Amino acid sequence: MIYVKNVPAWERVLRLGMGGALAGYGLTEVGGLWGVGMLVGAMGLTLTGVWGFCPACALAGRRLERRAR
Repeated sequence: MIYVKNVPAWERVLRLGMGGALAGYGLTEVGGLWGVGMLVGAMGLTLTGVWGFCPACALAGRRLERRAR
């Protein structure tokens, strides 16, 4: 892989769930430009959950412990 995973498994599951919830809320309840913004944020959460790599966490210097990988 090109990147090193820096998001633990429990957080990946949480990011997937929150991304789905945010997308659903943005589509059904908000709509308009705010809804599109929520969808973009949901895509970011979902993709970082799928890949296990968060660019913001990497900039902050976050790394997984060896046993947590």
